[in-house]
Amino acid sequence: MVSLYTMTTTIDELDAALIELLAAEPRVGVLEASRRLGVARGTVQARLDRLAERGVITGYGPDVDPVALGYEVTAFITLEIRQSGGHDPVAAGLATIPEVLELHTITGTGDMLCRVVARTNADLQRVLDSIVATEGVLRSSTLISLATQVPYRIIPLVRAAGTRG
Repeated sequence: MVSLYTMTTTIDELDAALIELLAAEPRVGVLEASRRLGVARGTVQARLDRLAERGVITGYGPDVDPVALGYEVTAFITLEIRQSGGHDPVAAGLATIPEVLELHTITGTGDMLCRVVARTNADLQRVLDSIVATEGVLRSSTLISLATQVPYRIIPLVRAAGTRG
């Protein structure tokens, strides 16, 4: 498999329009997508297959809001880890904690950055205790999100990439 870090991927306006349609209406079928985009059904299917093969489209699952599940607190946690063990064992340990939504290796004062959710501030303490109990984690620093000003989004980037493609 080709590494996504070494592969340059470009998309064109049709790819961008297809991605935007799927993002807006994930359950739209290939035939309906072809009608709306004004291209053949086979073209849509070929584009979808190519976009998935190249790693541009990574899934078709539903977007889930943690708040609707009762997780009303979002926090970002910078972790310092023991250097001798490396990142992978720490990541494997943190992956077992359901409230850890994302984990990134970072530059700067910390080694890793987690996005976590919790039901309450008291529940956040439980999540933090689980995180710092993970083998290899030395220290943590937590920031609680008060509001999401720009939620995760990808369509503006897709549009920009499609016009440059």
